[in-house]
Amino acid sequence: MDGLESGRINLQGLVQQWLNWDKNEKTKKEIADLAQDLEKNGKELEKRLLQRMEFGTAGLRARMGAGNSMMNDLTIVQTAQGLVQFVLKDKPEVRQKGIVFGFDGRYNSDKWAKISAAVCINEGIPVYLFSKTCPTPYVPFSIKYFGATCGVMVTASHNPKDDNGYKVYWENGAQIVSPIDKGISQSIAENLQPLGTSWDISEVESSPLCKDPYSEAMEGYNKALNSLCLHRDTNGSSTLKIVYTAMHGVGYPYVQEAFKAFGLPQPIPVDEQVVPDPEFPTVKYPNPEEGKGALLLATKKADSVGSPVIIANDPDADRLAVAEKLPNGEWKIFSGNEIGALLGSWLWACFQKKNSGVPASDVYMIASTETLTGFKWMGNKADELEKKGKTVLFAFEEAIGFMCGTNVLDKDGVSAAAVMAEFANQLYAQNLTLEKQLEAIYTKYGYHLSSNSYFICHDPPTISRMFDELRNMGGQGKYPDSCGPYKIQSVRDLTVGYDSSKADKKPVLPVSKSSQMITFTFENGCVATLRTSGTEPKIKYYTEHKPDPSKGLDRAGAERELEDIVNKIRQHFFQPEKFGLIPRPDA
Repeated sequence: MDGLESGRINLQGLVQQWLNWDKNEKTKKEIADLAQDLEKNGKELEKRLLQRMEFGTAGLRARMGAGNSMMNDLTIVQTAQGLVQFVLKDKPEVRQKGIVFGFDGRYNSDKWAKISAAVCINEGIPVYLFSKTCPTPYVPFSIKYFGATCGVMVTASHNPKDDNGYKVYWENGAQIVSPIDKGISQSIAENLQPLGTSWDISEVESSPLCKDPYSEAMEGYNKALNSLCLHRDTNGSSTLKIVYTAMHGVGYPYVQEAFKAFGLPQPIPVDEQVVPDPEFPTVKYPNPEEGKGALLLATKKADSVGSPVIIANDPDADRLAVAEKLPNGEWKIFSGNEIGALLGSWLWACFQKKNSGVPASDVYMIASTETLTGFKWMGNKADELEKKGKTVLFAFEEAIGFMCGTNVLDKDGVSAAAVMAEFANQLYAQNLTLEKQLEAIYTKYGYHLSSNSYFICHDPPTISRMFDELRNMGGQGKYPDSCGPYKIQSVRDLTVGYDSSKADKKPVLPVSKSSQMITFTFENGCVATLRTSGTEPKIKYYTEHKPDPSKGLDRAGAERELEDIVNKIRQHFFQPEKFGLIPRPDA
């Protein structure tokens, strides 16, 4: 038997297995229809059935549809069965402590949370199942608040409407990291055959093992916000109008409650975008990070009501975007780094007023350049520091993710919205603005400029070839020593564990072979990181420039130099024409 025939028989076996296991008639029919013509649809069936979604530190995130490589009822049953069996072995106390399940407003999110809860209940595990859509940060908050063993949020955050995901948090309220993710992944592989009981969600909510945490979690969350509020006595008298958009997501009622907790006037909603809608009908990409296009309706609303400040959440409300109207009438959309500088300075000032006796050496702020990329690392680092008796004020990542305090050990767009609103109120009461405050920070600490974007690539082998070429520039077996006219001082590659700036050539940060990440430090002070996204088909780049003041560059000159460096990086390092990379589309 030749390989082609063997492969066809193997594929037919996988098709039959899918038809035997899948109880969802729609996805079952998808596979059955494709299997009618193996010659025509063989490649598509291979893509769907031969590979499984990889369960990693971000859990799962993929397109919805039929097949092992996609999000659907069967793969959720299998994932939940694997998760439950792993937790029962690793944390047997789960039978008393329970598991939290939340979901956003995307297609299937509520059903998949209920399927997961059913798998738990069938094993005698109590569940905290939210009865309504909730923000992602409410799940990690609830794990700590109720003392649960772990939690799952069914969400694809700001991904396109056809995607969904399965985000897992551990008992400390932070996202899972290795080796837990590997253990869960192995357990999923060992529990693929669906139990008949796993499909039945008809009696989940009426089960004595199911509790709705919605009201208690909301009350507890908003009480915990007291630790972040400094001016409740004067917030209510503010005349500043703030416009808010939920980007067709779940955030609006929760932001309303957070503003109440701070004593703030209610934000003015972008009516077309504050009710959850899985179609995301008014935005091309449901991600406020994409810029002006995503915030178009918000700026129109703000202009119509005379509001100078816009606050936006992404669809699962774990990210925060901020925009401000400038004196020339244009809207400035702050970058993640700029928002991070503003919030960090404010939280530090507030902390000093409340805790004058605490030494600064015991207070920490965390950025994603100090850990591996992502809040899974920063949340666990914050937990580690707190257990040592340290205070963690703030953590942030450039992709508009902010953690104010440690009530939630993950990015939290709800609490960040309330903190930013109070900060803006205080500034405007003094005839200041966010932009003026940012300029004051630059004046004190120096200009920190950044330019970040991405290319899209749907072919992982192509991405690997691009990064491998950077490790073997010009076939010389070494990393590049320049990019155009800009000399490179050092290279750090966290995929292979190399750092040319260290005597032993080993990086301080841990190696992560599952993702690509190379950082170039230039002689002129610019630092550029190229990395793959863990949740989207993107190759991202982050450039930061803090020019040496002695070089005589003013801000405009530094911005021009950074722009030129970025252009050279795109041309010489990404080589989009050679690798067929798709530039970031207009938002």
